[in-house]
Amino acid sequence: MVGLKEKYRKEIVPKLIELRGYKNIMEVPQLEKVVIGIGLGEAVTNAKVLESAEKDLPIITGQKPIITYSKKSIANFKLREGMPIGLKVTLRKKRMFDFLERLINVVLPRGREFQGVPRNAFDGRGNYTLGFKEQTIFPEIEYDKIDKVRGLEITIVTTASTDEEGRLLLELMGMPFSKD
Repeated sequence: MVGLKEKYRKEIVPKLIELRGYKNIMEVPQLEKVVIGIGLGEAVTNAKVLESAEKDLPIITGQKPIITYSKKSIANFKLREGMPIGLKVTLRKKRMFDFLERLINVVLPRGREFQGVPRNAFDGRGNYTLGFKEQTIFPEIEYDKIDKVRGLEITIVTTASTDEEGRLLLELMGMPFSKD
């Protein structure tokens, strides 16, 4: 089976040059990184939440997560500046391609009544963000071994300058966008 990185180099780059008329191979949009994050608002009151979520991310990504801290104090949420409120992992190069390949070919089709991912989740600069309500959609996570179902967010960062370029890149990589 051809990996996603090989497919990108041998099939997607020439196709993008043909479709978009790039004059230089360096103009072709490419994947920069994939960031997987879990927001843990309940970590403000319960420190154990961070530990249990810290076990799930390495299983999903194959990489140790870093803790994210609050930048501001918000009295209504009992949140002080510098408190741990989440975890994230940044994947690059081989791990990024392996993760995306698994996401596109295994994880997304597993979802019940899957109709495709939303087309409008781009940020205006060609980056795509996808949210999941539960981490159990990943086959590596055993439902019996988790303490609580948590949502997570996956951001695919590209070098594309527009949403159309980013969408075309991800479509050619096999991202199953919804029809509407």
